[in-house]
Amino acid sequence: MSAASNQSDPAPAILALAEACVRCGLCLPHCPTYALDGRETESPRGRIALAQALAGGKDTPNASLDEHLDHCLGCGRCEAVCPARVRYGELLAATRTLQRRRRSPGLRQRWIEALAARPRWLDRALGLYRLLYPLLPGRLRPVPKPPAATATRAGGNGAAPALFLGCVARRYEGPARAALLRLLAAAGHDAAIPDGQTCCGALHAHAGDAATADALAERNRSAFAGRATVLCPASGCLGSLRRALPDSAVLDPLQWLARQGDRLRFWPTPLRIALHWPCTQAPAARTALRTLLAAVPELEVVELDAGHGCCGAAGLHMLEFPGRAARLRRPLLEQLDTSGAVLLLSANIGCRLHLASARVPVRHPLEFLAERLDMDGGGTTAAL
Repeated sequence: MSAASNQSDPAPAILALAEACVRCGLCLPHCPTYALDGRETESPRGRIALAQALAGGKDTPNASLDEHLDHCLGCGRCEAVCPARVRYGELLAATRTLQRRRRSPGLRQRWIEALAARPRWLDRALGLYRLLYPLLPGRLRPVPKPPAATATRAGGNGAAPALFLGCVARRYEGPARAALLRLLAAAGHDAAIPDGQTCCGALHAHAGDAATADALAERNRSAFAGRATVLCPASGCLGSLRRALPDSAVLDPLQWLARQGDRLRFWPTPLRIALHWPCTQAPAARTALRTLLAAVPELEVVELDAGHGCCGAAGLHMLEFPGRAARLRRPLLEQLDTSGAVLLLSANIGCRLHLASARVPVRHPLEFLAERLDMDGGGTTAAL
């Protein structure tokens, strides 16, 4: 539970968390927004100072202060390198809770949050969006056309790993879940899909709605009670889900599959593909994906590392600040254009939606791996 959610007033938590910052500035070279703008107020150190002033009543809230705080991507890169171990993510969530109590979110954000908290409603809304997509003007098509509904069936017992569906991923990651089930079956495993699960709550927590985030976490605790292992294909949901399910091992499925590597065989695939690393993908999951891709014979992988360290998706950031998000994305797309890759892989749903303007298809790594499964050991070359 975050500091923002367990207190009626988040200000004391913000001040306590901010005190840990020693103002060394070692976080600045790792911050995408500081790299983009070069301003102290667009850096972790600057935002901590703003949050501290806001919580302590030393600064009058205004549009400029709010904008600097709103621009933060919540990528966690500063926290990963902080020598003082400042819990920046917790501080940011508490600060946005304080902001939300002073200013109401816009209508679009309220609608998105409401639908995310009701995944079945969101799935129906995305189904309607899919039908209307060809008729909509460009300004009403903020995200790519969703895939058709995928009937995901899993019959695993209580000992089998459980699959997390999420909210927007419930529709957009249907093909990735189907691919995961094929990969699990090839490794000799089944899976279960518990009823009653809901959104992980990350979107709400990042927007300062701590109460809804906590309520969603409680629903997921009930849905996954007794499940020893939970597999979450959407890397952006992993952090929130792990906090909600402390009694379960919540894993990126790539980690699970890498442990079964001796049971998985893949067709030779003489292609060059590009790999994008989401900010939310942990080092262990990155190592697991490299291991799995290295098991595909003749495959050449180009890792995208251009730009500022984040693609700019960052939850609703790509919708609220499309210009800034596009500037963050541009170096990655330029590197992709010169790489010669014919496919782009990314394990986070938000990143894939934001990178969908690439000149090549953008897919989840699970889909790519499942399509290259060699079930009979024949070793014939696979096509894209």
